[in-house]
This record gives sequence, structure tokens and C-alpha cells, in this order.
Amino acid sequence: MKKQSETQPIMNGADTWLDGDDLRWAARHWAVRISVKMPVVQVRRMRTKWASMSTNGRMTLNTDLLTLPKHLGEFVIIHELVHMLAPNHGKVFKSFMHAYLPDWQTREKNLRELEKQALKNQFKKPGN
Repeated sequence: MKKQSETQPIMNGADTWLDGDDLRWAARHWAVRISVKMPVVQVRRMRTKWASMSTNGRMTLNTDLLTLPKHLGEFVIIHELVHMLAPNHGKVFKSFMHAYLPDWQTREKNLRELEKQALKNQFKKPGN
């Protein structure tokens, strides 16, 4: 999943991530629910992706996820964990996504819309 630009904080309150440990907890929680091997979870700055999953089970989450509402970050986490079950975005992958997160397509669309808005704001001329 590629990310086109930095996001700005969009919400405050119960729907936001507290810190990197909150992201790690969510990843471990979903790994148990999905019944995949518990990943080693690293949170660090990434330039072009929201997250990645290595073949040896290391999940890297972008610190920019901390600026997103939890439901969108949760989508990213589940997406990466499902890659442990299905390595590509084919029918099997989509089937697992529907099973574990029935509204995943709406969340993905919302995430893409935020990316477009952030990109648009990045290139907005000063004073406009």
C-alpha cells in the first residue's frame, strides 16, 4: 500500500492512536484474531508506504499512521497481516479481507481520499 504524501492530524479523542505502542498492540491483537504468527512490529518513518510486511514476519508501520483515525490505521494493519495468508491482492486476499473486515473497501476508499487531499494541500499555492 503506497502513500503519496504526509498526512496531517485529522481527529482528536478516542478515535486516534495514542502512540506507537497503541499501534503495536492493535497489530498483535489482530494477529491473534486472524490466527497468524505474531509479527515483530516496528514503528518508524516511511516515505512512500503506510506499512509493509516482510516475508520473515516483520511488520513495519509508518509513524504517519498516528495521524489517522483508528479505523483507517486498523485497515492498514489488517491488510498487512492478511498478506501472511495471501501474498498478493487476488481473490483469496479479498476473501480474507471481507471475512475479517467486511467494510474494508470503504476504509480503503477513505484512506485514498485522505491521501489525495493531503497531496492537493501539499501543492496548494501560498495565499490561496
